[in-house]
This record gives sequence, structure tokens and C-alpha cells, in this order.
Amino acid sequence: MEKILFKGFKIFNGKEFIKDDCLLVEEGRVAKIGTALTCEGAEVVEGGGRLLTPGFIDLHAHFRDPGGEWNEDLNSGAHAGAAGGFTTLVAMPNTKPAVSEPALIEYVISHGAAAKAARILPAGCVSKNREGKEICEMEKMTEAGAVFFTDDGAPVATSQLLRLALLYTGKKLPRVMEHPEEISLFKGGQVHEGRVSVMSGLKGIPGASEEIDVARGIALVRDTGGRIHFTHLSSAGAVELIRNAKRAGLDITCDTTFHHLTLNENAVINSGYNSRFKVNPPLRSAEDQKALWEGIKDGTIDAIVTDHAPWHMDEKDEPFQEAPFGIASLECAVAVLLDYRSRNYPDVPLELLFTKMTASPASLLPEKWQGLGRIEEGATADLTVIDEDRTRIVDCRTWKSKARCCPWEGVALTAWPVMTFVEGRKIWQDEEEL
Repeated sequence: MEKILFKGFKIFNGKEFIKDDCLLVEEGRVAKIGTALTCEGAEVVEGGGRLLTPGFIDLHAHFRDPGGEWNEDLNSGAHAGAAGGFTTLVAMPNTKPAVSEPALIEYVISHGAAAKAARILPAGCVSKNREGKEICEMEKMTEAGAVFFTDDGAPVATSQLLRLALLYTGKKLPRVMEHPEEISLFKGGQVHEGRVSVMSGLKGIPGASEEIDVARGIALVRDTGGRIHFTHLSSAGAVELIRNAKRAGLDITCDTTFHHLTLNENAVINSGYNSRFKVNPPLRSAEDQKALWEGIKDGTIDAIVTDHAPWHMDEKDEPFQEAPFGIASLECAVAVLLDYRSRNYPDVPLELLFTKMTASPASLLPEKWQGLGRIEEGATADLTVIDEDRTRIVDCRTWKSKARCCPWEGVALTAWPVMTFVEGRKIWQDEEEL
């Protein structure tokens, strides 16, 4: 395997920016970090002051494979992730068939690896066929390579089943990832219950829908001594519940999405109810959005995810109330967040956001993968180069993803990933870098 020497970069190591500006990669690992490094025969990548970070890790993405490959498949999803600066992607199991047996875990791993792009790790279902009745063979699925257990797309159907899953996974098997939602409050809803539902006449989904399920999960963690990860948080109330649970010493983690950090219900209104802004959980109030940023700053929220949810535009370009939930964002999510932060939250350290996309999500994966998300000698050389000065207009027609359902289409953003490496192998490079 070739040697690569990165020179003249601002290096973020997973915790902080370091003084060294050079990094040598050999045999797919970080061999040396320092200043004024040289290495005969190495390919040289000149930084010119650009940023070099651990490869970004997305704990929540949908690839519709198997069963919905016209929307996305594991090959297109892996390449889309690479083009967005991501080196590791966790695939949700709500496919057709649902990923609820070891053979399908193996399918996701093998088809993802065949793309030779971003690494795809599979989440398995909590319940067989995602039907909410019988628990999956979690130990066998773990042996096959599952990294989370979730019935995402819906909450675990009953408290009894969630309790059993928490008891079974304990501290040794991968974490249960819960989609926090109380179904009876969600059913038929289209937008956040608040200003946008009043103005549109569309049925609202209250923040209480999320908070009730979070409260259930917290109670069951307290009861079982297990651990749970709540995904795509959107409400201030849920953030506060988890903040208090963490203070009480419970093993609870959570994430929020790039779009919930950067958009709120006003975006739905201002778009004229464009279905590209229809997502579940819905874009909530400005107050909820602010609470998410507070959760990032004080450590309540552990990771930032895309919840990449690709749809063919024949399905997504329907009237708002008829369109499916979900947006595609893998290829612009990092730029969306960095641009928004520079304009609205310049006081939030860049290091903090990068940690939520690298070392922190890596720490939530099984032990095999916890060496990801950091730059240190001996670490896996998953790396992302970012040009903070690069301004580009989001153009979904150029995407690796099959999906075009992106609310930022036509928006100019500054600060983009321009190169991505997995195990020291370049898997993507911006055309302007060629």
C-alpha cells in the first residue's frame, strides 16, 4: 500500500487542533505526526492551511437496500457518503425485507464493501421483521457485524419488548437505538404542532410525542441497568429529559440531525410548504432548535447525524400532505452545518462540532470500531480534508446519490469537504482538486 504524506494542514485529532501540521500514512494507518516531515517515495498532499480531520462518522443513514434500490442502494449511498466527507455510515434496517437476521447483516456488509467507498456498518432490527412482536437473535446478529439494534422508522412497539431488548443487550452487545415517538400522537401528523400547523391547517405532531417515548426509555434504563441511544432528537423537552438522566448517571446517549440544527418550522412556511422540507421528526420551533444547540454545547447531545432519507422525486414531489417524510443530505450536510455555524453560532468552537462527528460517535460503536474518529499514531487512516474557503452552490444533479430531495438545492454554502480517505486510500476527491 502506498505512503501518503499530508503537509501544511490544520490537524484536528478528534479532540482538538494540534500544533503539528504534517501526517504520514503507511499501510492504511497513521504512521507519524509532526512538523516538516519528509518521506521518500510518498505521495504528497499539500494542505495550504486547509483542515485535516478524522473521517466523519454518520450513525444514522437510510440506503433502501434491499427492496427500494430505485431510491438508493448501498453502492450509491457509499459513494454519496464519501463525497460528503463521511468515511463510516451506519445503515438503518427498515428495508424490505427488514434487516432482522444474520444473513441480511452480512448482505449489507458485503454489498457496502463492494462499493470501495465509505465504510457501511449495519444496524439490525430489535424485532423480527420489524413487526414489534418477537425479539431478534441479537447475539448472532452481533457476531455477523451489527453495530446497533433499532426498529427505526418507528419506536420499539411495546415497553415490554424494549425492556427485553435492554436486558438482552446489557453492556456487552451493541446499543439499542430508539426512534423516539409516541405513535398515537404522531399518527396522521404532517408538521410540527405549533405556528406551522396553525398557519397551514396541516395536522401537527407535538413535541410531547418525542418526549413521552424518551421518558419511557429513561425509565426502562433505570429499571434494567441497560443503555439506550435516542436518535434524531428534535424537541427541547427531550433534550432536557436526557440532560437530567445523564446527570443522574444513567447510560443514555443521543444524537440530533444536521437539518434540525440548521432549519426550523419557519423554513417550511417560507418554502410555501415544499415537500423537500417534510421530515420526521418535523422541523420544530426556533426555541426547539436553540435547545438542540444548547445540548450540543453542554454535552447532552453526543453526535450529529444525517438521517439521510433518499426518495425518488416522483414520490417526493407530491403535495406536502401526500409526500413521504425524509430528505437526502449526505453530500451537503457537513457544508450546511459549517456554513450555518459561521453565520449563526460563531461562538461554538469548530472542535466541538467536529468531535460530535468523529470521536464521539465512534465511542458509541462496538469495541472493534472505537479506534475510528481520531488522528493519532497507529490509528486507522480515515481522513477528511476540508476547505473552509470553498464556496459552492448545492446542485443535486451532480450527486453520487440517486436522490434529489434536498431542501438546500440552489443554496450557496461555504466550507466543503474536498477529499476523503478510508484506511489511507483516497475514495473521493472534489473535481476542482484534480
